Amino acid sequence: MSADPNKFGIFVTSPQYMRHVLGVTKAAVRAGMKPMVFFSFKAVHLAKSPEFAEVASLCEIKNLAICVASYQCEGYDPNDVPNGLTGRQMATQAYHGALLEECGKYLVL
Repeated sequence: MSADPNKFGIFVTSPQYMRHVLGVTKAAVRAGMKPMVFFSFKAVHLAKSPEFAEVASLCEIKNLAICVASYQCEGYDPNDVPNGLTGRQMATQAYHGALLEECGKYLVL
């Protein structure tokens, strides 16, 4: 699969950047791009923040996921799916690999 110039990947690893995640996601949508966001490592804590639902509302379901292994490592029950997500959005690092292949542009926060 080749990279789509209209897809913008955002890999979120740190919980301190939610304001930026939201701003960049909104900017991508305004620019006519499809944001793909993956939360991993300590950033999975952001799934419990009020802004997370807003980020989720800006992405297609298949374009937003959190790393289930990181979620569990940070003390959350992997069966406790955060608001704004479905069980299928509790993903593995394979999702991150697909994001890298699919997106024409990519940002790490």
